[in-house]
Amino acid sequence: MPLNIVLIEPEIPNNTGNIGRLALATNSHLHLVGPLGFDLDNKRLKRAGLDYWPHISLTRYEDTHTFFEQHQEQSFAFFSSHATKTHWDLTFSQNHFLVFGKESVGLPRELTGQHPDHCYKIPMHGTHIRSLNLGNSVGIVLYEGLRQLSLPRY
Repeated sequence: MPLNIVLIEPEIPNNTGNIGRLALATNSHLHLVGPLGFDLDNKRLKRAGLDYWPHISLTRYEDTHTFFEQHQEQSFAFFSSHATKTHWDLTFSQNHFLVFGKESVGLPRELTGQHPDHCYKIPMHGTHIRSLNLGNSVGIVLYEGLRQLSLPRY
């Protein structure tokens, strides 16, 4: 798997379904960290993920402690509209873990505060917007990572 998509406490099943399709299309692994704001058999999740859902590489975790305990040696990038560096500043590596927060409030401040050097944002140029849709954010970051990983290394 080239990259790992991590959703911390996602709330909207349609977004998670779309991100699942994105994970499948990019050969990435999807990590869902609970508590989730929906059941995995939710019809809106299934509708957004179409008939691809059974083919998605997926791991489910009860909580953030369990997730980070299992992956403590990995490379992480945390995405927050409050970060100072942009996703263009991130040098992606194979199996990088791209961590996104829930739709309503993003990542917990305590989490981003523990990893300030690994926090990134997607630049927004409009003055009347606070954040992007979670699915769009994941797509922007994921494809930048795939672009970087496909460049020749000298």
